[in-house]
Amino acid sequence: MFKEFRKEIEWGGRTLVLETGKIARQANGAVMATYGETKVLCTAVAENNERPGIDFFPLSVHYQEKTYAAGRIPGGFFKREGRPSEKETLVSRLIDRPIRPLFAKGFKNETQVICTVLQHDMENDPDIVSMIGTSAALTISGAPFMGPIGGCRVGYINGEYVLNPHIDEMVNSELDLVVAGTKEGVLMVESEASELSEEVMLGAVTFGHDAFQPVIDMIIEMAEQCAKDPMDIAPAPEGLDDVKAKVKELAEAGLRDAYKISDKLDRQAAVAAAKAGAAEKIREEFDADLVGKVLDDAFKSLEKSIVRRSILETGIRIDGRDTKTVRPIVTEVGVLPRAHGSALFTRGETQSLGVATLGTGSDEQIIDALEGSYRNHFMLHYNFPPFSVGEAGRFGATGRREIGHGKLAWRAIHPVMPTKEDFPYTIRVVSEITESNGSSSMASVCSCSLALMDAGVPLKRPVAGIAMGLIKEDDGVAVLSDILGDEDHLGDMDFKVAGTEEGITSLQMDIKITSITQDIMKTALAQAKDGRLHILGEMGHTITEGRDHVAATAPRIETFTIKKDKIRDVIGAGGKVIREICETTGAKVDLDDDGTVKVAAVDEKAMEAAINWIKGIVAEPEVGMIYTGKVVKIMDFGAFVNFMGPRDGLVHISELANHRVEKVTDVLKEGQEVKVKLIGIDDRGKVKLSMKVVDQETGKEVEPEAKK
Repeated sequence: MFKEFRKEIEWGGRTLVLETGKIARQANGAVMATYGETKVLCTAVAENNERPGIDFFPLSVHYQEKTYAAGRIPGGFFKREGRPSEKETLVSRLIDRPIRPLFAKGFKNETQVICTVLQHDMENDPDIVSMIGTSAALTISGAPFMGPIGGCRVGYINGEYVLNPHIDEMVNSELDLVVAGTKEGVLMVESEASELSEEVMLGAVTFGHDAFQPVIDMIIEMAEQCAKDPMDIAPAPEGLDDVKAKVKELAEAGLRDAYKISDKLDRQAAVAAAKAGAAEKIREEFDADLVGKVLDDAFKSLEKSIVRRSILETGIRIDGRDTKTVRPIVTEVGVLPRAHGSALFTRGETQSLGVATLGTGSDEQIIDALEGSYRNHFMLHYNFPPFSVGEAGRFGATGRREIGHGKLAWRAIHPVMPTKEDFPYTIRVVSEITESNGSSSMASVCSCSLALMDAGVPLKRPVAGIAMGLIKEDDGVAVLSDILGDEDHLGDMDFKVAGTEEGITSLQMDIKITSITQDIMKTALAQAKDGRLHILGEMGHTITEGRDHVAATAPRIETFTIKKDKIRDVIGAGGKVIREICETTGAKVDLDDDGTVKVAAVDEKAMEAAINWIKGIVAEPEVGMIYTGKVVKIMDFGAFVNFMGPRDGLVHISELANHRVEKVTDVLKEGQEVKVKLIGIDDRGKVKLSMKVVDQETGKEVEPEAKK
């Protein structure tokens, strides 16, 4: 029989509940996490045996939202959940990042975490609930997980930190920060901020780390009651130390020389040659199966030791820089003349081409989320083709990494974007990574900021980003500014900071070791600020603010307001009128529920024609005014003329001309354009028009003496 276990605490003003033993009992670990009334089922399964020939830890994390959790039915024809949304992908990464470094070294059994949102109370975001549930599920699963971890969201409202703000409270928060870690320290940070200082950001991380300690204690208490027996970890193969010693003997000198080469491609070639020469001799001396299992790990271990020890002992890095110097920067805008805005940002061997496009309201992205549908008028997309690192790799659908890097750059720039009222465009900016050797996401922040300013987007201030690294050993610590790809791969931390000269707009941190101290974070933030200000200075040589006009190829947008009771007249039955306006003039027309009209067109004449058409529809007829109209119906007693949008008026047969008219058809035919004067509106709203008092050639009123 399965036994049920339950733990409950009050946390952040709400009840957090963890339950196991009732649902999904065949998983290694399954926890129903409830916070408020948001429920997430978190499961963890690790295979009993290692997959043969694998040289990495095959962990996969999947966060999925079921629309029934919010009492909704999916849109589309199939009426079921499909491929992961952007949020689902981002939350999956959010959970993956803090748990991955805590699995025992050498554990290579396929492990899968699935978090399913079963109920959403519209107050508590399921992402934090999922992270906590995952931590609990792994801790009781028996997998060699050196947790548990805790996690929380930190807001900053009215100058005070707030633990796990409600979704509607986040509108007033200057900070959206998610932090996760162990009892000892922080493992992961993800955030968006409104140009906050380093001190405020560090305080938020510390506040969050302290706040989730009760959650860790809660998970430990649950595990003490119901954790499964730990899984066996395959022992290191016999002879591993001998192979490592031989690798060191044969390859160390060559690898040391290779890592003195500053050019990335030349360095990679030299590293590959040193490895190949040593590997050939090692294969002759040791058993083939043993070599196949341990050779790559032995080379990685040696490379890591060489690079890390050299930096700690000399303070000089792979490309010859000291720990604080940023690589040479070159910036250029307007590189694609037909684009609305473009920029090329090059930092060392990392290069991003940013391209901005301005659209109208009809180009907004409609997001179908659990909380409801909403529109997004600022999009940032990141592309990382394999040629950027000199490889012929997978090319196709957007990957999780590209979505994550694009969202990080979006968070960095979003706080300085203008409101829709100030700049009524839909904005899409794309970062094409054309070269990569360290922090292409931060290069994207820089290139996209430049491209947006080139497009005439009035950013509050330019934004730049920098990636920091860490080498931490028992005998020393080095914080590295503007890390290379190899330093990221062989180091202990990826710490990315973006912001303006006024403060931080985004902070992301991933730790590959068990944790880092507050002092290290403080040093990294201070060093990152110096680097960020340096990069902003280099960008400032090219452009410092949004241009005062948009490109000639971009649409112009004019905004005005009409009365709400006139909206129906502009739209017409089934959208007939507004479609006719767009098709006839070539302009785009967006009409909001509050009566706001946005008319967009590249051609000035098309815009003017559409605006005049709409204003003509909503304008109120005035007695004494002269209008141009079209005969729409001929009767025996006169003709009906459409003269102002949907309005018709009657020109009585006696008002057709200054002479007697026998038949209306002697003077008019349907479809004929005429000029009329509004001479009266009766109590029933009937409009009376006259043609005889208007010169049909000039459109001017006939002088009194001419009426005789």
